[in-house]
Amino acid sequence: MAYQSTESGLDEVYVRPFPGPGGSVSKISTGGGTTPTWSRTRSELFFAAADGRIMVASYTVVGEDFRPEKRRPSSETRFVARPRTGFIRSFDLHPDGNRFALARETQVEAKQDKLEFFFNFFDELRRVASQK
Repeated sequence: MAYQSTESGLDEVYVRPFPGPGGSVSKISTGGGTTPTWSRTRSELFFAAADGRIMVASYTVVGEDFRPEKRRPSSETRFVARPRTGFIRSFDLHPDGNRFALARETQVEAKQDKLEFFFNFFDELRRVASQK
């Protein structure tokens, strides 16, 4: 089970066996981490770093031991974290394990002067995805 906790005084990402007992707790993030997300296609755990990047840690499991490798940026793209109002994710991993849905960080604040409504969103998403 991957989770975030402030047990060290800072939001960090940890992994522990579920259901217990057995195995040990592994701290995955350093310097802050939130919203752990398992890949459905590879042995990878993604999380949001304090600097706005998505980090990834590959791992292996031997018996009851979870063995994370060194975490690294998934890309250098930074994203905009949502304000902390309960548990709201700022990104999500596509089921193919290769793409993310997120709001990218921009250097210039964009003027918010319009509102767009999307109807039949998933139909449109399928249409756009089939063109690529």
